[in-house]
Amino acid sequence: MQKDNAILQRAMTDPGAVYAAPAEVLEDAQLTTAQKIEILRRWAYDASETGVALEEGMRGDENGLLESILRGLEALGAEIDIAHTGASKQHGIPG
Repeated sequence: MQKDNAILQRAMTDPGAVYAAPAEVLEDAQLTTAQKIEILRRWAYDASETGVALEEGMRGDENGLLESILRGLEALGAEIDIAHTGASKQHGIPG
């Protein structure tokens, strides 16, 4: 069984609107491994942006979301390049 296309597209553009936590992405049997990795990578970028905003003084809470996402990517066998960083504060999380 495959995930409804509209829900999948929403998960790709706003993972937090579809899933309460990265673990839910991992547990979603309707997604392929590649889809799970893509959703988590996009969520990681969003979480990185939130981290940058917090670092720059905006209000919010550090909730460990990025760490959970990265652990999920690792569990799926996705490559996480920590040896190289990009020019942005998000460090060029691979797409």
